[in-house]
Amino acid sequence: MSTEIHLAQQPEADELLGRSPLAALVGMLLDQQVPMEWAFSGPYTIARRLGGDDLDAGMIASYDPDAFAALLSEKPAVHRYPGSMAKRIQQLCQFLVDEYGGRAEAVWTDAATGEQLLERLLDLPGFGKQKAQIFLALLGKQYAVRPDGWREAAGAYGEPGSYRSAADITGPESLAKVRAFKQEAKRAAKAAKSSGS
Repeated sequence: MSTEIHLAQQPEADELLGRSPLAALVGMLLDQQVPMEWAFSGPYTIARRLGGDDLDAGMIASYDPDAFAALLSEKPAVHRYPGSMAKRIQQLCQFLVDEYGGRAEAVWTDAATGEQLLERLLDLPGFGKQKAQIFLALLGKQYAVRPDGWREAAGAYGEPGSYRSAADITGPESLAKVRAFKQEAKRAAKAAKSSGS
């Protein structure tokens, strides 16, 4: 798979996301509590620090945990919480090795339905329902992975023309729209909380 991706807003990092299924999964895993571009440029930073231009699930799974955490902690850090994220990435890679022979794309290549793909994504360490649905929408909208019922399984994130998540980012303009949507959602949640509903 090689797809034009603009999630990291950095050519080299986006190029890796476009050709490496594992990089896309790791970027999605990192996408919490940091700006999206920071999260999705993480896989490229990790690959460079590992001395290559791609990620390998087997190599990452078997990497010394302390050394891997140190690698993510180097300045600039790969994530706001590099230690805990290093552990999560290694758990994800170990799961991919155990269940899919280390091939990230095997999670979706033979999924017959959107529901089955969602279940497989939910099985991944570090993927709750929201993250799984966003990644499913990302696969459908940008990677042309579209098993029957994928939009329904992705929930609101699968809707065409919505700017809710990473699945909808195709450049700086759509990134700004997604940011605005998230800020509005946060504001609404805060307002609802303070009004006691």
